[in-house]
Amino acid sequence: MELNLPLSSCPHQHPEPKQKPQMPLFEGSDKVYTKGKIFKEIRVPSRNVTLDSGKKSINLYDVTGPYTDCLFTANFQTGLPPLRRSWSGGGKPTQMNQARQGIVTPEIEFVAIREGLDPEFVRLEIAEGRAIIPVNVNHPECEPMAIGRNFLVKINSNIGNSALSSSIEEELEKMLWSIRWGGDTVMDLSTGKNIHATRERIIRNCPVPIGTVPIYQALEKVGGHIENLSWEIYRETLIEQCEQGVDYFTVHAGLLKALVPAAKKRKTGIVSRGGSILAKWMQIHQQENFLYSHFEGICEVLKKYDVAFSLGDGLRPGSTADANDEAQFGELKILGELTKVAWEHGVQVMIEGPGHVPLNKIKENMDKQVAWCHNAPFYTLGPLVVDVGAGRDHITSAIGAAMIGWLGTAMLCYVTPKEHLALPNKDDVKEGIIVHKIAALAADLAKGHPMAIAWNDAMSEARFDFRWQDQYRLALDPEMARRYREESFPKDGTSDRCCTMCGPDFCAMKITQEIN
Repeated sequence: MELNLPLSSCPHQHPEPKQKPQMPLFEGSDKVYTKGKIFKEIRVPSRNVTLDSGKKSINLYDVTGPYTDCLFTANFQTGLPPLRRSWSGGGKPTQMNQARQGIVTPEIEFVAIREGLDPEFVRLEIAEGRAIIPVNVNHPECEPMAIGRNFLVKINSNIGNSALSSSIEEELEKMLWSIRWGGDTVMDLSTGKNIHATRERIIRNCPVPIGTVPIYQALEKVGGHIENLSWEIYRETLIEQCEQGVDYFTVHAGLLKALVPAAKKRKTGIVSRGGSILAKWMQIHQQENFLYSHFEGICEVLKKYDVAFSLGDGLRPGSTADANDEAQFGELKILGELTKVAWEHGVQVMIEGPGHVPLNKIKENMDKQVAWCHNAPFYTLGPLVVDVGAGRDHITSAIGAAMIGWLGTAMLCYVTPKEHLALPNKDDVKEGIIVHKIAALAADLAKGHPMAIAWNDAMSEARFDFRWQDQYRLALDPEMARRYREESFPKDGTSDRCCTMCGPDFCAMKITQEIN
């Protein structure tokens, strides 16, 4: 399959496009690169947005890899250039172990330039486990990024086929689409056919970290028969996915047999797919969760490839009534214990969190995660603050996400409008990402992050000066901003200094300028 997509002006040779897209990916923007000072081969991308008729510009964090500046036909067979192949390889210590030894790796400098931070600060955050850089040695196409409370809040988007819907081509398009709109990482949650082939095509064409839930493919290997799952099959699946280049794994190792009775008391029971699979396996075999029993074996596999843990919340609440209960917090304590075990192996860790949580219980989640999980990064699904948002659950999620991001969560897992209802399509992916990018920016502003403040202030200045083109270019969704404006007014210049809300005579900003 081939798609005509805008790509970067990186120094690699690409075939010419069969035809150009109708408009650039981000109008008025150019990809610019900052060279490394420690590692001269590093070229860190950002999106330079031209403002005020070319008089000034602003650089924005960019995740689009080689998908924005120059145009070529993306070939899903050959994949992206292997950016990091010359930086690191198998057999080297993990990012965490190198950071503990005082080493600033190329990945650490790349992240430092991207975030506007000192490399030594980034190194210390990785060494202490407060942040992770998920970069499998077998995913050289991936541009390094950091997930941690002292960095910009990141967004994950979920894609993946199911037994009922989607194809490899559709999932690849969703992956590219999510990156276009700012998804910092992508999780492939495929549970249908062709899991290995789908993942291979995604990884080879993805410039951001890829995560998976290995238990899904392990279950496919035994024909969906949970009773036939075993540590041996799971380990084989882990190695297979590590060899392909998966950067982080959701591993539900904290869901213990002793916690299942508490989950049975809930309104919505166990809502995690991985969690429910393992709970049923324990019931069938009357044994402890084999992911917990063999956790050190998992660490050994992940250490070899420098793959990060995303310790899964198999007992996350699926309703606000179940939030902060015995099952959820019981599992969170176990995840804190497992974090220390992983760190002993030099394996990077982030902790997954809820779920459905009302506003008044969100802070308790963050406080307990910090205390019990030793400042490891928190990665949350929402939380969704009400249960009645069907068809609008991306909004119920973003409300909770903004609050928990402000309190310290490092990455937000997006929720689409079809959450609880159906597999999302491209439009749903875009909507979910943009709404959660708003939540992330709200959190970054509340934390006083300079890059967030600069972006936000640039928009405010453009709005006060009636610079409509700059407002479009700075918007999270330039296409929608332009369409709303141009649907309301003719393009004849008569309405350059007002909008249809106030009109030319009642515009407060226009009147203020006249006063000034």
